[in-house]
Amino acid sequence: MTTLTVIRHGETDWNRLHRFQGQLDVSLNENGRVQAERVAQALAGARFDHLICSDLLRTRQTAGPLAQRLGLAVETDTLWREQCFGVLEGLDVPTIKTHYPELWAAWIRHDADYALPGGESVRTFHARIVAAVEELAQRYPGSHLVVVTHGGVLDMLWRMAHHLPLSGPRDCAIPNGGINRLCWSAGALDVIEWADDRHLAGLPPQPSTVPASRFSSSPRSAGSTPQVPAPAVFQLAET
Repeated sequence: MTTLTVIRHGETDWNRLHRFQGQLDVSLNENGRVQAERVAQALAGARFDHLICSDLLRTRQTAGPLAQRLGLAVETDTLWREQCFGVLEGLDVPTIKTHYPELWAAWIRHDADYALPGGESVRTFHARIVAAVEELAQRYPGSHLVVVTHGGVLDMLWRMAHHLPLSGPRDCAIPNGGINRLCWSAGALDVIEWADDRHLAGLPPQPSTVPASRFSSSPRSAGSTPQVPAPAVFQLAET
């Protein structure tokens, strides 16, 4: 059995602006840097064999304090990158609705086989993440691994573990700086603990995960996510 502790990167300014980040390099903001330090503190006493990270800046910045605490080198891997959103990367939701209404309408249908111009479909993205998990399990069998990655990647892992369809909006909470524990055994992925953000208590409310039907809601305070969230429908405007 290979265990995976998977962390979503800390907050960026684009998270707060509901701007599509995708595979663009965006730096953590001040709150995101604090979240990264809190993650490192929360996992400081754990034993991990390797630290794997998406090669994008926001994940590398999140992994930095953790690598220092654990005494591990950061192994970057492009397979763990966020989904590519093509022409919409760098744009916020109001801009997309105004200038690309057809693309927005197609995007919110959540069709697994639809790819934005220059981007990846969810089905292609999911296949990449399945390959990433299988590659780690083959390379480090029986190891305890920590992976720093993106919200969309975690959505794919959740669907993979629960055998959910790839079409449709995400139905799980994925907070910035959240800690998720999974295991891979006999070709199957299982969730042990999900969206643990207790280590983020007292930080500003999270801006990212909102109901699919709108892009404004009452913010959720850090530290309030249950280990296994109740069924709900969420949509992330940016990841």
